[in-house]
Amino acid sequence: MALGEFKLFQFKSKKQQEQEARQYALWAFPFGEVQRENLTNLVKELVPKASVPICLASYLTCKELYEDVLENSESSEAATEKMLKSIRNYGNLIKAKEMPMYLALVLADANVDETCEYPPAEEIKKRIQELEDIRNSPKQKKQKNKKPE
Repeated sequence: MALGEFKLFQFKSKKQQEQEARQYALWAFPFGEVQRENLTNLVKELVPKASVPICLASYLTCKELYEDVLENSESSEAATEKMLKSIRNYGNLIKAKEMPMYLALVLADANVDETCEYPPAEEIKKRIQELEDIRNSPKQKKQKNKKPE
């Protein structure tokens, strides 16, 4: 189920619900359980004290948001900048200070193939820092403080 598709009185058969669950699992982890386990292990390395289910939910939310932004962007770099620029818009879904980490994981996941090998945690940490630097750049701050028209 996509973020905006919650319907209170939606009735579906068990078979339909199971089919949707399989489709979502395939979208979330196209290479299956090994991919999910490897991502989970990477999350544990990055934030050892965090709740893994909450981190995975935030990651999947970020992945969905990124894919939506990417559809309307010229490149993945432009989509990344848009996500970082509008970080406040996702405050109810993902904490602003955590967005660079989840975005770094989404970007790393985009490059995963059937081997399901993610970059080492140290490489992800460097990418997180790069994203934080982009988010905190004077250009971003100027746009962040700009009043809506």
